[in-house]
Amino acid sequence: MITHEHSDHIAGLQVIAKKLRIPVYLSRLTAPSISWPEDYTPPLELFAAGSAFTIGDIDVTSFTIPHDAQDPVGFSFRAQGIKISIATDLGYMPDSVRFHLRDSDVLLLESNHDLEMLKVGPYPWAIKQRIMGRNGHLSNDVACTFIRDDLDTRTSTLILGHLSAQNNHPEIVRLMAAQALDGRGLFTKLVIAEPSRPTETFVY
Repeated sequence: MITHEHSDHIAGLQVIAKKLRIPVYLSRLTAPSISWPEDYTPPLELFAAGSAFTIGDIDVTSFTIPHDAQDPVGFSFRAQGIKISIATDLGYMPDSVRFHLRDSDVLLLESNHDLEMLKVGPYPWAIKQRIMGRNGHLSNDVACTFIRDDLDTRTSTLILGHLSAQNNHPEIVRLMAAQALDGRGLFTKLVIAEPSRPTETFVY
């Protein structure tokens, strides 16, 4: 399942799709942005952003997110009474995204950058503006504001991910998010998904 066509989200897609011989789910507007090798095109399952569909016994809902890609989406998955939601690569938190994240038992949310690290970091100014813009990425501050104001009390596991390797640090994210959770009096399990390292396996 593909959220958008940026290289950090589809690296290896061609190899994996060919090796596993599995369908690739992506939006109709995203599909033309991805090229396939001449010897193999996987079965493509196209959907309109915002639509819902079923894969096996999993109910999937897609929702539009604000990012500078062709047709970026987030996903929510429901099965056996459990809801898991994924929202990364978004410049801000519109009400529509907040709505789709409600009632999530597990939430993977972006906490991409520390604003001060980004401002003094190595990126060109134009890239910094893109990251901080409304179609860029969520900062630690914005992610923590969501935790303080909008995180559903049902969410038992919060995973903060898509951390920038240059403009963030896992311990900064952990400290800020823990303070935000403490301010709500929530006992939500907090997991920081570090760059290039797998998280634990979550079993419900």
